[in-house]
Amino acid sequence: MSEEIFLLPDVGEGLVEAEIVTWKVNVGDVVTLNQPLVDIETAKATVELPSPYAGTVVKLHGNVGDVMEVHKPLITFDVGGAPSAAASAAPAEAPVAKEEPVKEASIGEGREAVLVGYGVANEDGVTTRKHRRQGAPRPSTPEPPVATPPAVAASAAPVNTAPALAPRSTPPVRLYAKQHGLDLATLAGTGRDGLITRDDVERALSGSPVTTPARVSTPISGPTTTSRFVGREIASWATGPKEERIPVKGVLRSMSDAMVQSAFSAPRAAVWVSLDATKTMELLASLKKQPSLQDLRLSPLTIVALALCDAARHFPGINSSFDAAAGEVIVRRSINLGIAADTDRGLIVPNVKGADQFDLVAMAQALNVLVEKARRGTTTPNEMIGTTLTITNVGPFGVDAAVPILPPGTGVILAVGQIAKAPWVLNDEVVVRSVVQIAMAFDHRQVDGALASRALGHVAHFLEDPAPRLIAG
Repeated sequence: MSEEIFLLPDVGEGLVEAEIVTWKVNVGDVVTLNQPLVDIETAKATVELPSPYAGTVVKLHGNVGDVMEVHKPLITFDVGGAPSAAASAAPAEAPVAKEEPVKEASIGEGREAVLVGYGVANEDGVTTRKHRRQGAPRPSTPEPPVATPPAVAASAAPVNTAPALAPRSTPPVRLYAKQHGLDLATLAGTGRDGLITRDDVERALSGSPVTTPARVSTPISGPTTTSRFVGREIASWATGPKEERIPVKGVLRSMSDAMVQSAFSAPRAAVWVSLDATKTMELLASLKKQPSLQDLRLSPLTIVALALCDAARHFPGINSSFDAAAGEVIVRRSINLGIAADTDRGLIVPNVKGADQFDLVAMAQALNVLVEKARRGTTTPNEMIGTTLTITNVGPFGVDAAVPILPPGTGVILAVGQIAKAPWVLNDEVVVRSVVQIAMAFDHRQVDGALASRALGHVAHFLEDPAPRLIAG
């Protein structure tokens, strides 16, 4: 027996532990390279770890619910004396520009196996940070790459630089489809939440029709979500347990620690204003009728995001953080726009990198990708770090206004209430308009009331008549 121990990798920026959510293998299972092994939850995201070895599972070093320390044994493999195929990979450095697509690794291409979402240097010059296990041999002469089938090469489309959702699948299924020249984007997944499975690929290759199980609607008598977050696991108020204790760990602990740190370290203040958003709603309705925008999901949040970025360009002080140790305010000229997202795992705040460079279409696409990934639970650790400005949208819950707590390390957060028909004075007459209230909470150490008021007023004027500002860029 030749054993290899897979250590729990650091899948985030210096994270020290992770919770085991789901084991996808059992002791005695024979696994292949890059086969999914386990889902782990860190303070920032849920991550699927693929196998860095091909062999037999000898031991699982933890149970579901256990919190494991980084770089401690996770799984022991019997690799039958074969050399290690790969070392555990560390996360890529946070990109300063647009992220490059992650390359799929295969043995035939002479690359190392990688963790989902994290890569190693490749022939195209896409370089990321990596950790090699001591003693792991590096291939001296890579084998010839797998040839791309002519049918795939002939149908290749131009690269689309706009953010887009990749088909949901797992590394081995993506590799299997690639080896057979099949584009996953053409398939409808039958797995959970639309996941494309190996069976889906095999059916497509054989020409068999895809059958999706019918969904049966059942009456809902109370909360029925399966979230791991506080208070959402109870099947119903009447039949649920009389008392529920939920461990404070993972996303919940991260949120709790961050809010306490913010509440007791930053002197928070807030300003708010009500505004007439009728022209914003009319613009959105008009844009949705344009044939070229039929596939684009536009919402008021898109316009609000553009408005806040425009305000930061005019008043850079709101896009700042306070360095207490150095006694300095750090003002940034690039915006990583955080969007507070309500998910089954709790509140998370992923961000859009370089949001100040986006136009209407790019912003809508980026926000849709961000929200969809948060809903699916596929947000990456890199998308959770580096936020400089934040928006929290409480409108979908039927709430008129909110004064939120600042995410640590930021100077401003904008809260947006529901947009609803209400009486409004226009040209000295009372008319019915689409009215919304927005509030800006800020760290008074770096943003004073005058700056926050000017910035909030800028956002309000933008939303009252967005078309001229959007055209002007």
